[in-house]
Amino acid sequence: MSPVYPFDDAATARAVVDEQGLVVEWNEGAHRLLGWARQEVVARPAARLLADGARLPALPPEERRRTGTLDLRHRDGHTVSVWVLAHHRRPEDGGDWLLVTPLEGGSPPGPDDPLARAQLVQSPCAVAVYDDRLRLHVVNDAMAEVIGVPGERLRGLRHSEIGGRSQSQDIEEHMLRVLDTGRGHDVRTHVPVGCDDRVSAWLARMSPVKDADGRVLGVCVAVHDFTEEYRARERLQLVNEASVRIGTTLDVTRTAQELADVCVPALADFVSVYLVDPPEHGGELPSGPLQVPVSLRRIAHRSVNPGAPEALIPPGGSEIYPAVSPQGAALLAGQPIVVSEKSGDLDKWLAWDPERARLAQRLGIHSTMSVPVLARGVTLGVAVFTRFQHTSPFMPDDVLLAEEVTARAAVCVDNARRYSRQRETALALQRSLLPRSLPRTAAVQAASRYLPAAQADAGGDWFDVIPLSGMRVALVVGDVIGHGVRATAAMGRLRTAVRTLADIDLAPDELLTHLDDVVVRMSAEDGGDDGPGEVGATCLYAVYDPVSRRCTLARAGHPSPVLLPPDGPPYRIDLPAGPPLGLGGLPFESAVLELREGSVLSFYTDGLLESGERDVEAGHRLLCAALAGEGDSLDETCDRILHALLPGGSACDDVALLLARTRGLPASQVATWDIPDDPALVAPIRKQVVEQLDNWGLSIAAFTAELVVSELVTNAIRYGTPPIRLRLIHDETHLICEVSDTSNTAPHLRRAKTWDEGGRGLLLVAQLTQRWGSRHTSEGKTIWAELSLLDME
Repeated sequence: MSPVYPFDDAATARAVVDEQGLVVEWNEGAHRLLGWARQEVVARPAARLLADGARLPALPPEERRRTGTLDLRHRDGHTVSVWVLAHHRRPEDGGDWLLVTPLEGGSPPGPDDPLARAQLVQSPCAVAVYDDRLRLHVVNDAMAEVIGVPGERLRGLRHSEIGGRSQSQDIEEHMLRVLDTGRGHDVRTHVPVGCDDRVSAWLARMSPVKDADGRVLGVCVAVHDFTEEYRARERLQLVNEASVRIGTTLDVTRTAQELADVCVPALADFVSVYLVDPPEHGGELPSGPLQVPVSLRRIAHRSVNPGAPEALIPPGGSEIYPAVSPQGAALLAGQPIVVSEKSGDLDKWLAWDPERARLAQRLGIHSTMSVPVLARGVTLGVAVFTRFQHTSPFMPDDVLLAEEVTARAAVCVDNARRYSRQRETALALQRSLLPRSLPRTAAVQAASRYLPAAQADAGGDWFDVIPLSGMRVALVVGDVIGHGVRATAAMGRLRTAVRTLADIDLAPDELLTHLDDVVVRMSAEDGGDDGPGEVGATCLYAVYDPVSRRCTLARAGHPSPVLLPPDGPPYRIDLPAGPPLGLGGLPFESAVLELREGSVLSFYTDGLLESGERDVEAGHRLLCAALAGEGDSLDETCDRILHALLPGGSACDDVALLLARTRGLPASQVATWDIPDDPALVAPIRKQVVEQLDNWGLSIAAFTAELVVSELVTNAIRYGTPPIRLRLIHDETHLICEVSDTSNTAPHLRRAKTWDEGGRGLLLVAQLTQRWGSRHTSEGKTIWAELSLLDME
């Protein structure tokens, strides 16, 4: 609702004509000028008020103001020539035409007029003086130039009538305040002045005009244009905001979205960011401008309108842009391309895509700017800025600002792409080093999960399941300190070292001691003249024997596993902590557990329990609760654990999880013989072995097993130390022959010469079996050979 002022409304003839040409407002001043009463003209065509033969000039729809003289018809029939100031108001102000002309103040003030004495005609500062009715009394030349209309034509009009905009009424309220209080007042405003649609920044300094007695006679308004300073401050603010808001993460999509978010609505009404897809087989994008036509993928966009109706393709979609498109031209030239209706080239640039042309016409798009996204000499894509609510087209200052903000974003995008490529390389290396699938063993049923950190480089977490001799299995989980390719490579070296050490059947504490030496050597290799590097790791190593159902465990600074018994709640196994790997020279201790069949062991890295929202003990409680949940499948249990501890599906650190459900080997699948220290008694032993295989239904393996047992037992009698023991173990797929004695001398495979009578036993064993080897025990050593039953079917 417009404010009510104690002014003489009849001092100005004012009328409002809508877009259909109908009179919608008619004030008392208009009645006074032409004699027509309000009810005689409102809701009737304004053209009826024209004198015979008079015509309205053609008014382009984009024109905001027009001045001139019209021949109007008085109610009594005579013609009145009237100078008219016409404002074409914006849609938010009504979208109609406001027509005003002053009825008073046509004569210049006399030399003794105190209001006239207040003007500074020669001053470069724009000054206007209003009387006590807030009607323009006099303006100097500078103010007339700002308004764009001669001062004598405006005399007698109110400021709201001269400006014709909603902001003009706000200024008038401040003038009324000065008039009432007699005290000066400063106002900052941003409003188009004159015929130019471009918004300018103004400082209006208002002061009362008083006579000799101190009586307020009017208001003097001096305006100062500080548009350049204001725009410079706006540009600096946008650049500062861009430096803070763009590049908060190393994610390409997020960075592109931040660029669009920063620039809307400060610089444009719609911003879309396109990037070139990286080469299919990796590598860098070519330096310099791109070749067109080029395929661009829209990564992000932002609009002042909900739902972004300006977007023809969604984020993630791609399109080919030719050289005749603004995007293609900008990429080809390597510099911004600005097109607008005002310059007359918008239709030409949109001709390549009729659908875009129709959309631009429907939305009222009048100016676009395509800015290449350049970083380190490489063209990464293009950012497109569009205006339709901003009334002015893009100006040179806008281009410079867009280039600066886009350049900052380009460096962040390039950093994100480089990081993403490095992270993908590290993840690919990590995936190649981790087991793709877990081996099926008679000792355990296993399931695993690996989850890389969401906002960090790939880490050095790993896990493994290693089949050992005698149906045993080794379970491993470890964590290399740090992230990135170096941590991943170190993890690969440690995993290989663990497998190598496991092959020689070292006890868990001995294996960690050797692994500690490996890490110490890696640190030395990683260092330089200043000293060793900083390679460190934690590890948990366990060996489970399904025959004895014992599990031997040792850890090096790693979290203790959690055990879920078949009929009880889960609990954390109390293990000696052991120092982290890489300190060197410190001992490790093992612990032995008796496990019932069906027990579930949970091995994990610290990333599973650690969270910024809870402490480690709270994470441990969540792990136990999830582990004890219903479900027979270990895969389901893995998913349940990750969902409970990482509900968002992302972790702050890498997470490795390994679950193993123990199995027991029945005594009926194991046969043992004590072997006399007499070579002549080997034949009866071979016969007993064949009979045992017949009882097991494994006659198909009897011939090969008889030869292997004969060679192993004969070697033990000849070169070993009593007592000697033979053990056969089988499951559905394998048959294992083991011969143990108390000697620590390891057997050697050698190539016998042509005329040698012996030396071919172990070579024969190696040829007949799937694999063979020896392991040292506390009592001596065991020679073992493994036969695949599947290959004999």
